[in-house]
Amino acid sequence: LPSMQTSGSKPCPCPGFKLREVASMYFTMIAVFLVILVVALQGSVPRGSYFPYKVPLDPQGLLELSWNVSYPEQAVNFQLLIRDLQFGLLFGMSDRGEFENADLAVLWSDGHNSYFGDAWSDAEGQLHMDSQQDYQLLGARRAPEGLYLLFRRAFSTCDPKDYLIEDGTVHLIYGILEKPVHSLQAINISAIHRGLQRVQLLKPNITVPELPSDMKTMEITAPDVVIPSQETTYWCYMAELPDGFPKHHIIMYEPVITAGNEALVHHMEVFQCAAEFDSFPHYNGPCDSKMKPDRLNYCRHVLAAWAMGAQAFYYPEEAGLAFGGPGSSRYLRLEIHYHNPLVFKGRHDSSGIRLYYTATLRRYDAGIMELGLVYTPVMAIPPGEDAFILTGYCTDKCTQLALPAAGIRIFASQLHTHLAGRKVVTVLSRDGRERQVVNADGHYSPHFQEIRMLKEVVAVFPGDELITTCTYNTEDRSRATVGGFGILEEMCVNYVHYYPQTQLELCKSAVDPGYLHRYFNLVNRFNDEEVCTCPQVSIPQQFFSVPWNTFNRDVLKSLYGFAPISMHCNKSSAVRFPGEWEKQPLPTITERLREPVPRCPPSPGPQPSTPIPLDLGKLRRD
Repeated sequence: LPSMQTSGSKPCPCPGFKLREVASMYFTMIAVFLVILVVALQGSVPRGSYFPYKVPLDPQGLLELSWNVSYPEQAVNFQLLIRDLQFGLLFGMSDRGEFENADLAVLWSDGHNSYFGDAWSDAEGQLHMDSQQDYQLLGARRAPEGLYLLFRRAFSTCDPKDYLIEDGTVHLIYGILEKPVHSLQAINISAIHRGLQRVQLLKPNITVPELPSDMKTMEITAPDVVIPSQETTYWCYMAELPDGFPKHHIIMYEPVITAGNEALVHHMEVFQCAAEFDSFPHYNGPCDSKMKPDRLNYCRHVLAAWAMGAQAFYYPEEAGLAFGGPGSSRYLRLEIHYHNPLVFKGRHDSSGIRLYYTATLRRYDAGIMELGLVYTPVMAIPPGEDAFILTGYCTDKCTQLALPAAGIRIFASQLHTHLAGRKVVTVLSRDGRERQVVNADGHYSPHFQEIRMLKEVVAVFPGDELITTCTYNTEDRSRATVGGFGILEEMCVNYVHYYPQTQLELCKSAVDPGYLHRYFNLVNRFNDEEVCTCPQVSIPQQFFSVPWNTFNRDVLKSLYGFAPISMHCNKSSAVRFPGEWEKQPLPTITERLREPVPRCPPSPGPQPSTPIPLDLGKLRRD
């Protein structure tokens, strides 16, 4: 190589390189470059601690899904551990966990060769290779614990056959292939071992606040319970705070799961009991048992809630949830939902929730406020509806009266309906214009409820409106579903977690009862069948006697869309703030939020709609 020199400078006195030395350096540089390239490529396949979220897919824990979220790349990276690989598996997403019209990544083997591909199922459940391969295989590796399959998927692919990954609940589905198959189309999804798991895939990027040095922990756990050998059990256990326990702030909590029961503990909640009672009876048993004391129904104030797949919950560094001290009950109720579809017998469990708390009180007490609909039968859903909408209001009049001038900050939210709920959304409106979505779940499931930290804190000021809308499906019901506390009745609630705590604990609405009475009179006038509107007949009975023709359905929808409302602007004592709250006009919305437009990833160009061969060695034959 010629030595480098500037004009007018003396030649470099360094000796010249020989050709052999030059060639040696060249090939060394190439080798180093290749090593760097291999390391870079390996680095592009996320491993180990890069997957902070984890959930078992099946009740036996044979399939374990881990993932991370890249918001800059708008993609999810998946790591699927298959502990006992037979002849492949299906993994994917669908609207509510169905295997029809599903978006799938499929690994299959004919007994000699293995393949991976992006597929979809039609309305009959028949599998098809997708013409646009959007599940990107990153790698596969064997380990002592099983096979790790790594792949990624963009949130939005703009492929009509693909599932759009959004905020809120995602229904993941899986199927295990126990026999070799000669092609993707030969897989009969109705004949394979399969199931579903619900998760929140798009976890928010939350900065973990610094925890104080005087932080202590308290575990509220089940006392070595034998999990009942039935599919679904809600277990209740009463715990107590120590005598004279002063006021503290809960600043974090996390699950404590008994090893081996990760696939059985579905969700857990810790409730604080009402302070108006001096004592509560001890209890350790099923929540629906006739032996459960009625007084436990007064333990409803949520301190912590966890669902499968959720991580530790952190309060913002300026706020904590108060418990202990004057005006606070010593009694707590732990509720655990066990999901045991394989009906395991004799499983012992001591799961629960670990509270992290401090005596050094933070600047603000956090509060919990109920938004949505009042628990009342005046709000009803006709039978046979695929998407019936009910809306509850927290009006400007209530927030103007009850919120401080500096407003409040909502940092977390727990959506809640009963079995017919399909979608829930709360929107912030200001001056008649929708400004911001507080929380939304377009694939909501009543079987998966957790307190979710918001991606960004929502500021609510006096005069703002918080509008909560729930969508219900009653296609499997033959009579009207009314609002109420029963599991076959309905709710529409958003429990928002905020600071600073105010006296406003409940800001909800329901249709004016007088207008509903006019509805029943109208039904009588235009229908041959008599609907009793006598005062002595309950509102549920009146709804049950309505003949649900198109006219009666449409009039009820219209009534809920224009009739005045009864507002419940309540303090924690269940007493309304002073003011006139009956026959209030519905908020006027002059400008709606635009529906978000999915962002399509850059097109990689034409891709063959053929599976990727994988060398996994000979797969097991039974």
